[in-house]
Amino acid sequence: MTLAFSSSAATVAVASATVTSSARVPTLRGFVSFRLTAKKLPLRSHGGCVRAMSELVQDKESVVAASTSFNDAKETSNKTPSELNHSRTFLDARTEQDLISGIRKEQEAGTLPPNVASGMEELYWNYKNAVLSSGASRADETVLSNMSLAFDRMLLGVEHPYTFNPYHKAIREPFDYFHFVHTYIRPLIDFKNSYVGNVSIFSELEDKIRQGHNIVLISNHQSEADPAVISLLLEAQCPYIGENIKCVAGDRVITDPLCKPFSMGRNLICVYSKNHMNDDPELVDMKRKANTRSLKEMATLLRSGSQLIWIAPSGGRDRPNPSTGEWFPAPFDPSSVDNMRRLVEHSGAPGHIYPMSLLCYDIMPPPPKVEKEIGERRLVGFHGTGLSVAPEISFSDVTENCNSPNEAKEAYSQALYKSVNEQYKTLNSAIKQRRGIEASTSMVSLSQPWNESPSV
Repeated sequence: MTLAFSSSAATVAVASATVTSSARVPTLRGFVSFRLTAKKLPLRSHGGCVRAMSELVQDKESVVAASTSFNDAKETSNKTPSELNHSRTFLDARTEQDLISGIRKEQEAGTLPPNVASGMEELYWNYKNAVLSSGASRADETVLSNMSLAFDRMLLGVEHPYTFNPYHKAIREPFDYFHFVHTYIRPLIDFKNSYVGNVSIFSELEDKIRQGHNIVLISNHQSEADPAVISLLLEAQCPYIGENIKCVAGDRVITDPLCKPFSMGRNLICVYSKNHMNDDPELVDMKRKANTRSLKEMATLLRSGSQLIWIAPSGGRDRPNPSTGEWFPAPFDPSSVDNMRRLVEHSGAPGHIYPMSLLCYDIMPPPPKVEKEIGERRLVGFHGTGLSVAPEISFSDVTENCNSPNEAKEAYSQALYKSVNEQYKTLNSAIKQRRGIEASTSMVSLSQPWNESPSV
């Protein structure tokens, strides 16, 4: 698919850089002002899509409004100034045929490279099949509306490439990319067969953030849709988390034309993954220096307090066991975990590390193996998803009997991984084995917050 959030694929590159105490600046104590600027979106009901369709219309209108505001005010904002001369090929599409012929038209005009054009067309059919398989009413209209917007943003990105800073803030205006991402992913989640584990802990960590504490979520990573899945599953009860989480993101999701529009809707700390660090030997030094800059950005954020950072210290997305076909969280890199821990401890603000588990690979499964080339095939599915968090794990408690720093580093990484793996098993039992809420254990209490919220 085209989701732009391989938010942890590059995470492990953190291990390639070091922030020394001499680089630290004075600690900034205090609280951050929390104001939610985006309207809360109702979750798609199981029966119909009337509200969802109204949101899609609003999205399309926001693109037109963005173009109009630029024309009227003649602004030169560095966010999306290219709206001025942007083609309306996909915004004007009224039928499926308009979309497909629009791809071919832009390719023939030389605007879309052949590989991007073919990727867009393949994505359309995959997304359509996934949404139609949900059985939702007016699914064909959902597909047309979502894909016309997605193609429009992809075309804009090819016409006027957007460059990500080491720390990228989600673009919310004049076009709301955060809203766009959620509108696109929402129809792919089977909420009837989706679950959140220990939602009360998510509420607990949100309270800590508001008190000025830093929170780091150490997790596995399954698909480019992970950040959106986190946001959508917590939307009914903890919307602040979805809007403010900062994802450590690999370079591939900020360079792939089919991914970039979705990445623009997330808060990202951009790094190069260890899995791709040596793809081009001539670029290794540049990548390491870029990772150092990103680490310094992260350290600066943490010093201010009230930060929520998500990192997957495996270096990439989970893959199935080649022999059994079973999925499981990829092992963590202890050095990445330790670097993150030290950044938190040296920030000057109270810090906490929580193990979190995700199960959502069926929505956008990654290639069977890590690929060097940008532009992977994007498969799409309609499936149940799961998210769980466990209580904070203290470094001192885990490592009190360790005899060396390396032993302590390994022990702490294993303790986090063990928790993520156990939570994953519970989610798998609930979703894949269809046990539902009954799959809850003494450590993981499953629920469906969207069914408990009075707004749904």
